[in-house]
Parts: sequence; structure tokens; C-alpha cells
Amino acid sequence: MYFIAIIHVTLARNFMSGKLPFWLKTLYGSGDWGIASIGMMRSIFYAIYLTDVVGIEPRLASLGALVGIVWDAINDPLIGMLSDRVKSRLGRRRPFLLWFAFPFGLSFVTLWSAPNWESQVGLLVYVTLAFMISDTLTTLVTVPYLSLTPELTPNYDERTSLSSFRTVFQLLSAMAVVIAAPMIVDVVLAGGGTQQQGFMTAGAVFGAIGSLPLFLIGLVVREKFTEGTQKQETLSFRETLKRAWQNVPFRYAVGIYMFNWSAVDMVAITFPFFLLYWVSQGDLLAKVNLLGVDLALESAFFGVMMFSCILVVPFWLWFAKKQNKIRAYIAGMATWIAVQMFIFTIQPGETGYMLFLAGLAGIGVSAAYILPDSILPDVIEWDELRTGRRQEGIYYGIRTLVRKLTGALVIFVTLQILGWSGYQAPPDDAIQFQQPDSALCMIRVMDSFFGAGILLGTIILAWSYPLTREKYQRIQKLLAVRRSKP
Repeated sequence: MYFIAIIHVTLARNFMSGKLPFWLKTLYGSGDWGIASIGMMRSIFYAIYLTDVVGIEPRLASLGALVGIVWDAINDPLIGMLSDRVKSRLGRRRPFLLWFAFPFGLSFVTLWSAPNWESQVGLLVYVTLAFMISDTLTTLVTVPYLSLTPELTPNYDERTSLSSFRTVFQLLSAMAVVIAAPMIVDVVLAGGGTQQQGFMTAGAVFGAIGSLPLFLIGLVVREKFTEGTQKQETLSFRETLKRAWQNVPFRYAVGIYMFNWSAVDMVAITFPFFLLYWVSQGDLLAKVNLLGVDLALESAFFGVMMFSCILVVPFWLWFAKKQNKIRAYIAGMATWIAVQMFIFTIQPGETGYMLFLAGLAGIGVSAAYILPDSILPDVIEWDELRTGRRQEGIYYGIRTLVRKLTGALVIFVTLQILGWSGYQAPPDDAIQFQQPDSALCMIRVMDSFFGAGILLGTIILAWSYPLTREKYQRIQKLLAVRRSKP
């Protein structure tokens, strides 16, 4: 406890200067390992898990995602507002991380634990309830964790740096998931287990590893604005949402965030179908040799893309500091759009060309991971200047809602489109299975033109974003004057 007290004193001094020590950025960034790994595994494998492993008809499976959308709309802003109002000696955010970090990790096992029932409706009910439990526990740690971001530093560029540390852990965890998860499933299959057991094992591994950093952050990190915010006037949930929506830069940030993650999720969800049924022509065990290692096709593609993402993180940080966050973001999205258009030209068996485009896609995806999250803390300062209140919880609650809402919507839309295009789930023992031409055509279009169109929306919104670096610096000066008054 004495060691933790020393850390808290050090953090208070660092906050006043705006600079954060390397170890704190690393610790805080590591918290996103669990959130991102669980999110990535769900984004990439959950849709194909429901159709090809659980065996639910695509259009029926999409209804589970629709229920998840409704549940997201209820729990995310509520938990955000709750974390703003919590009064404890530990602060507003830390209790959530201490109480729910380990249940959050455990819930990831239940997400992949569908029973072997014959009833399609029974399976749908089970996977929907498992999704809702996992989603709730994810919200209970994600919103408080993200709400700590503006409380660690008021510095414009330090917040971009802090977001970059989170992004590195996001990308490292994503790379670990796309490479290790299929390998874990293969090991379980080789040992006589089922695909179902393989997914549960992978969920247990990543859930256990991801929950520990969140618990440590709750134990160590100190909140700066706890005392002042506890004295704030309590507003109704409806009034809180109304005031948040009156924040004009926040509207743009929400739009950017929605389009941004819709594009990321579209690639993550549809590419396993694209790789298995178009590039490998239905070879469900297709592998590619990468640097002397035989990897599943989806592991190789996403692994190369994530590796490229990590390599260019320093470039985007430099670009954002040299210009600003918005210009860097627009450049990244324009690069990604160009790659999305070329994806349609990939032909069956062209794994080398596919991996080359994966590396190029990683350049734009890196900007999509880093820069939107570095924008939101600045929006909160705009709100504080306007209202005199700090409401990180409600803003990050809405942010988390938008993130999960886009993922669930993309799953819903993708499965609906696949169902109507004639997609067929392969038999349990199949190792070679061809989809009809109508389904293959739709998979290719979703992986290329749909994604490019969504990304164009991010550029339009970012181009009009009103909160520049210069405006933010003026906001900080005005807030400093206000805070100095007794």
C-alpha cells in the first residue's frame, strides 16, 4: 500500500505538468489488451462461428445481434452515467475495474459455449443471452477504463501519445488473436476435441490474460477530478443525454467513430468468408506458408495487416503532431479506400497478392485505431467549458455504445445479406465446400466497395470537424482560469 501511495503522489505531480511517465502509459495501454482481444475475436470469428459451428441459419443468427443492439442502447449510457455518479474513496472509475475485471474475462468463455441442441430457436436464445451477459460485463470495465483518459493528462499531444499506447496493445492483441485463436482451435481438434471446445479454450486464454491489466489499473491509477465531480448537481438520464448531444464537436466525433468502426468491422467480419470461399475456393483447411510457418489463411491475412498496423503507429503519431489529428486521419482513410478498391481484384489462389494488399491495408487501419480515440478527450474539455461539468462517463458510455452498436449492426446486416444471397453452412464433417456464385459475388462486394463507401463517410465528417488544435489550446487556457478561481 505504501508503494501504491508513492505512485499516486507521482501521478499527481505528472498531471500538473501534463507529461506522463513511460511506465504509466504502458500500464494504461495494456488495459486495452483484454478489451481489444475479446472485441477482435468476436468481430472476426463470431459470425462464422454462429453459421458454421453452431449451425444457425444466417438470417436467424442476425436476430441475436439485433437484440444485442437494443441491449447496447440501454446499458452503455446507463453505466456511463452511473460511473459519473459513483462516490467512493477510490474514485468513480476504479471500483468498476476492481470489481468486474475478472468476471469480464470469464464471460468470454460463455460467449463460445453454445450447447449441441437441435432446436434453432433454442440455440438462438442461448447465444443471445450469452452475448448480452458478455456485453454487459464488457461495458462495466470498458466505460470506466476509457473515462480515465482525459483525467490522466490535459495535454493535447500527450493524449494522442496515450491513445497510441492503447493502440499498440490493441494491435498486438489483435495480431495475437488472429494468429493464436485458430491455432488453439486446431490443437484442440488434433487432441480429439470439437471446434466448439476449441473456441471455448481460446476464449478462456484471452479472457484470463486480458482481465489482469484492467485489475492492476484499478489498483494503481489515481483519478484527478474525483473530488470536484462528486459535488456536481445530479441530472436526469434524459437531461444528461440532451446536454451531451448539444456538444457540437461530439456529434462529429460520434459520426466519425461510427463510420470508422463500421469499416473496421466490415473487414473483420466478412474477410474470413472471403478467404475461405473465394481465395481458397472452399478449402476449409487452407493454409499459407509465411516465413516458413504454415498458417491458416485468415491468420496469415490478419496477421500481416496487424503487423503493418503496428509498424506505422510512429508515423501517424509524427504526422498528427506535425500537422494535426484530423489531417492525419483523413490521409489514413484515403489510403485505406484505395486498398479497398483493389481487394475486389483478388482472384482465387492469389495469396501473395492478397498478403501484399493486407500489408497496405494495415497503413490505413492503423490510423483508424489511433486517431478517433485521441479526439474524444478534447471534446470533453469543450463540454466542461460550456457546462461547468465533467461527464467523462456518459461520453465514453456513448462512445462504447457506438463501438458495439456498429459491430452488432455490421454482424446483423452481413448475416442478413449472406442469407438472402444464398449462403449455405457447410456440413459438420466437410473440409471442402463451395458457396453459390450469388453468395461469392456478394461477399466480394462487401469486402471492397461497401467498405470503401463507409470510409468515404469518415473523410466527409472529419473534413468538417470544428475542434482544431488552436481552438483546443484556447479552451485549456479558459478552463485553467476557471479552475483557479475559488
